[in-house]
Amino acid sequence: MSIFKQRLGPLWPFFCFFVLDLGLLGASRLGLALWQAGRVTGAEGWGPVLLQGLRVDVSTLCWLFGVPAVFTLLLAGKHGPGRAWQWLMRVWLTAGTGLLLLLELATPAFINTYDLRPNRLFIEYLIYPKEVFGMLWQGHLAALVLAGVLVPAAAWALWRWSGRLCRHLSLPAWYWRPVLALLVLALGLLGGRSTLGHRGLNPALVAFSTDPLVNALVLNSAYSVGFALKQLGKEESAASLYGRMDRQELLDTLYQAQGRPAQDYVSAALPSLTHNTASYRGKPRNLVIILEESLGAQFVGSLGGLPLTPEFDKLAQQGWLFEQLYATGTRSVRGIEAVISGFTPTPSRAVVKLDKSQAGFFTLAQLLHERGYHTRFIYGGESHFDNMASFFLGNGFEHIVDQRDFESPAFEGAWGVSDEDLFARAHQEFERLHDDGKPFFSLVFSSSNHDPFEFPDDRIELYEQPKATRNNAAKYADYALGRFFERARQSDYWHDTLFLVVADHDSRTYGPELVPVPHFRVPALLLGEGIRPRRDHRLVSQIDLPPTLLSLAGIDSDNPMLGQDLTQYSPNRALMQFDQNFALLKGSDMVVLQPEQDALGFRYDAGGQQLTPAPVNAGLAHQARAYALWGSLAYQQGLYRLPAGRFIAGQAGAGVR
Repeated sequence: MSIFKQRLGPLWPFFCFFVLDLGLLGASRLGLALWQAGRVTGAEGWGPVLLQGLRVDVSTLCWLFGVPAVFTLLLAGKHGPGRAWQWLMRVWLTAGTGLLLLLELATPAFINTYDLRPNRLFIEYLIYPKEVFGMLWQGHLAALVLAGVLVPAAAWALWRWSGRLCRHLSLPAWYWRPVLALLVLALGLLGGRSTLGHRGLNPALVAFSTDPLVNALVLNSAYSVGFALKQLGKEESAASLYGRMDRQELLDTLYQAQGRPAQDYVSAALPSLTHNTASYRGKPRNLVIILEESLGAQFVGSLGGLPLTPEFDKLAQQGWLFEQLYATGTRSVRGIEAVISGFTPTPSRAVVKLDKSQAGFFTLAQLLHERGYHTRFIYGGESHFDNMASFFLGNGFEHIVDQRDFESPAFEGAWGVSDEDLFARAHQEFERLHDDGKPFFSLVFSSSNHDPFEFPDDRIELYEQPKATRNNAAKYADYALGRFFERARQSDYWHDTLFLVVADHDSRTYGPELVPVPHFRVPALLLGEGIRPRRDHRLVSQIDLPPTLLSLAGIDSDNPMLGQDLTQYSPNRALMQFDQNFALLKGSDMVVLQPEQDALGFRYDAGGQQLTPAPVNAGLAHQARAYALWGSLAYQQGLYRLPAGRFIAGQAGAGVR
């Protein structure tokens, strides 16, 4: 060992830490793979996970240690600058390894919630420490304590070890140092890129399975988060992932897929702008959207799920229930994007969080505010979360009620006041707005059914023990919803108001499929005076809800939504974005687009909730690419707006020629 140390000279500490970290990442991956052994075996993935995983780990450590190793060769010495650099080198080695350890420790809890390694969502949550720390403290205390103890202890041990490694290092002659530095730089770049191809290593290059989690296991969490951080500022264009398409070809394909008459399209400048005539011809109604947090169909008794929603099930007998409605994504902001704007999903972040959509971007609130409606967003938490306040205030919502506006709430948790408090305040707002004489539109967003699943005692008979579980929280959210509608039915505003109850997404979207379709199925229910009870078996998407609401509310409009009025059309399709995979389900045929890979075909049995591989439908794949590219194009070029609306002009192209 002493001979090896002498030959490596100042690179000896890097070699030791490289081997240690390689063992750490490999052991973590093996442990995660054993935990998910059924899915790894099902994907025939043990070889790729372990061998390609080693490749990813080597690449990660080359990027982490390559440049500091070069500087060490150039600066190491017993002089002042050399001693200062040695101290910085020890900090880098210790902090880098500590970060690797922290991310691997965070991985099991993240997988348990999102069925993926830490990714872009992990980064986004870092800017909301109050909410996230409260969630971790209440719901993941063991993992928090484990990381809080192990990481500082490891950092202390690593710091001491780095000091021992740096003792009595042999130094190369000064004339060899530039040569060795160039050699290490070249090896570091080669190892970091991990290929001689024109594009370096990336997640798509090592993906081999139709199970997203198994593909994620090939990575390590530092690489996954680092890659997400690299992509974050780019607002990934769909074309860079799924392939380019000529602009006119894209639009022609969309028009064909939409199946609407050519005369419905009313603007050459805004290609998706259509004229829409409402099916209801009476006095325009108030509109209330109740967005239920994480209430997937699996929790709803009337949709074949667990018996957790007796109140919703009773309401379903009184209104228009959609039995095969699918969310566009797995995040609240994606649900907001679909239900408020009717915007199609993209591999980028939802438009709620993007810079160019903070003003003049189409929403129902913008359109209705221009028609003289009061517009409100009512939320039990802090409205700055996920950039909601900025997006809403810039796009038609004139007033926000959030956690700061609740005086003496009955219950507060990590994510704000309870759903009971939320609905009590919403009821007060609606009564006051009704008395004002103007119509109103409101989005009411619940939060009790969110990890760590906190809600008041003695409200429901618990479904299971302990209290703070997904199932119990879903049952409490249903209880609060039922109490609200009991009050609403006795109010003056009931007779003039159309209500939509819909979930933003499922509680936990997971599974071995590229897009786990059953976990995109969510409840949606229309209620109000004149809405006859019915169970709608058609395949529909969240993006079809806003145009349907406008139609039932009696609002004629020119708007840019690609969703269709379900009182007049039957689109028989759903769009779903799962991480960077985009799915178009039409009837029982489905196409999934993956980054830098060929489209895959599937058949979906909605009754059995089974997805099976099938030959790719070329026409459907073409439509899927057009839908996927449209969102990027419309966002970048400012096309998703009302004709007279304000917008911030974006960069032309968005990957479309």
